[in-house]
Amino acid sequence: MKLTPKRQRADTAKGAVQAAQNAAQGPIDPPAYVTLPEACKPFWDAIVTSRPRDTWTDSDLVMAANLARVQHAIETVAIGSDEHAKLTRLAMALARSVAVHPTATVGRAADMVNAATAEREARQEHDDLIPRLRAV
Repeated sequence: MKLTPKRQRADTAKGAVQAAQNAAQGPIDPPAYVTLPEACKPFWDAIVTSRPRDTWTDSDLVMAANLARVQHAIETVAIGSDEHAKLTRLAMALARSVAVHPTATVGRAADMVNAATAEREARQEHDDLIPRLRAV
């Protein structure tokens, strides 16, 4: 018997309302029983905002805290060292565990080809009659 409620489809009005409510609440705070140093907070925020807010479970949040700590630790070791390689492998495993790796968050690479092609073509088009956004 399934105990979790059925999730709303993202392409419905209810799904859009849920997405707006999730976004308005900002990043999830770590559970009270998890110690997360302040230096790890930027990694935490990036991790927990990569998935819809209402999909996180308590056990996912514990693993996300571990991932944030590991990502912070990666910043402190020499690139190319054995420790860097070990931490990178651990971060990849944790990212798969909490489904925040690219395949889970944006889809298979093969499925992104059309989006990447369209974006690349949009960058290359230089028609002066079409207004474009530009960084100032």
